[in-house]
Amino acid sequence: MTVWNSLRGLALGDAFGEQWFLRPTSEVDSSMAERRVAEGVWPWTDDTAMAQVLLAHLDSRGTVEQGALAAEFASAYEADPNRAYGGSMHGVLTAILAGEPWRAVTTSQFDGQGSWGNGAAMRVAPLGAWFAADLDAVVDQARLQALVTHAHPEAVAGAIAVAVAAATAVNGGEGLLDAVLDRTPNGEVATGLRRATRLRPALDPRHAAGTLGCGYRISAADTVPFAIWCAARHLDDLVEALWATASAGGDMDTTCAIVGGIVAARTGLDGVPAAWLAACEPLTARRPA
Repeated sequence: MTVWNSLRGLALGDAFGEQWFLRPTSEVDSSMAERRVAEGVWPWTDDTAMAQVLLAHLDSRGTVEQGALAAEFASAYEADPNRAYGGSMHGVLTAILAGEPWRAVTTSQFDGQGSWGNGAAMRVAPLGAWFAADLDAVVDQARLQALVTHAHPEAVAGAIAVAVAAATAVNGGEGLLDAVLDRTPNGEVATGLRRATRLRPALDPRHAAGTLGCGYRISAADTVPFAIWCAARHLDDLVEALWATASAGGDMDTTCAIVGGIVAARTGLDGVPAAWLAACEPLTARRPA
């Protein structure tokens, strides 16, 4: 149940955040949200599309098998490419569809550095919930799924951090930021998490974003620390967590997807307004047995 709740929370956060993507933070208010509910469905993006593929993969195989996962990501992209995939991901998935080996494709990105984008982190929270009983497995499986599309160490670190955050939320959430930092490889993501541990929980999220970033660079390093700080700040209230995250602006579909996947793994979606649930585009994935 926690795994399915994590996916549902991720999709809700993705769809909610997409309504405000890169808008001025002054526009992010509850009255406008209610008007947007009346306007129709909140569609989700590539965050949810790839998270659904990842969860279906785990449900089928029980572990990350990278070659198969790469093919499944590419097939989902081919079936529905208009989900706001990033530019580099269009290239990666198109190349995999054309038969190029996934490892060669991902390691050749950005002059051989690999992508350090936030895509491996945005989809991974349900994996953290899946393996929550074994944090070593959480770290290993998060790394494996990240490398399928993002070869840069910072992208991998961001995915590990989010997966550990989701697992920690499932296990009670105590000391979440410290628990995540303890398992995150050294680098810029870890440096951002250290900054996050020093921020007051009552700090305005917009000020926190000024210190940590909120996804304007679309990188793991300027996305993950802020998202995990927001999740830790509102670990028992999904709605407040999403409002706090969106209020900072930036890459809001991704930051809200990360937060939704972490917090909902703990809370479920019982406290979410019925209008939000009705507006959020339904998932296409099958609920795991």
